[in-house]
Amino acid sequence: MRFSDPKPLTPAQQFLLLTKSPLCVGDGELGSGHFSWHYKSSPTPLSRIYDARLEFAVNRSPRVFLDNPDLLMLSGGNDLPHVYDQKPTRLCLYLPRTYEWQPWMRLDQTIIPWTSLWLFYFEDWLIDGEWRGGGEHPEHRDVEQRVSRSRLQRHAPVRRAV
Repeated sequence: MRFSDPKPLTPAQQFLLLTKSPLCVGDGELGSGHFSWHYKSSPTPLSRIYDARLEFAVNRSPRVFLDNPDLLMLSGGNDLPHVYDQKPTRLCLYLPRTYEWQPWMRLDQTIIPWTSLWLFYFEDWLIDGEWRGGGEHPEHRDVEQRVSRSRLQRHAPVRRAV
């Protein structure tokens, strides 16, 4: 007997799970095959409260943005660590190529807590400028090269052994 991968959760299922989760009280807009969820996050009871936005669509990785407060302002203008984009601030929460997050996983049990953990390390980074959150983040040119290679592989002819 062979087990198959779990079935991906649809955006509508993910949206419903977010509405029922006590970890991510917020609101959102659900569309056909995508949604946006706005919620507040705070890594510790003594931390500031951040306005976060989760965007999710079929066949795309979840994307988390921090809308308020302005993290660049908090950093004194220093480049933010471990983000895909500085402005708007899009967080790097996991390594996509290692499959740490999969479409069958619940966003309220993965991406939402990972955002809070990222914020914990961000507040720590504000103190002395050292990122202790681990992980790796490729340089922009490395991302472009990887995307180019994946496009080439996708369009390359498939050879079969005879």
